[in-house]
Amino acid sequence: MQLIPRHDPHLTVRTAGGLTVAVLRGELDLVLVRHLRPELDALVREAAALAVDIRPLGFCDATGLGLLAHCARSARGRGAHWQLVCDQPWILRLVRLTGLDELLRPRPLLAPPPAPPLPAGPRARAEHPV
Repeated sequence: MQLIPRHDPHLTVRTAGGLTVAVLRGELDLVLVRHLRPELDALVREAAALAVDIRPLGFCDATGLGLLAHCARSARGRGAHWQLVCDQPWILRLVRLTGLDELLRPRPLLAPPPAPPLPAGPRARAEHPV
């Protein structure tokens, strides 16, 4: 696991096994969203598999959910693996009430990213002639 150095008390980023994990802390409101959006946008652009862990959050409003939805759409739009890690009932209820549960697909624990597809080698080409 590699910790990516940052001097931000609200965001910790680490990578392990092809998965980039961004852990958010504090209150995900308009002020923090404006602060974190450039960082999260960069992670979404660069990571093949991104997990955003919001379990340490103390608060999340509609602006915060909007940022998470933006990240999920952007990551999936470029074919990256996305996961939202959340075990807080009040945030899960907010996600459900706003209809974002299908987009965000929150899960209580961090899961490993799916294995990349195996490249087609000589044997695969011989088994499936063109």
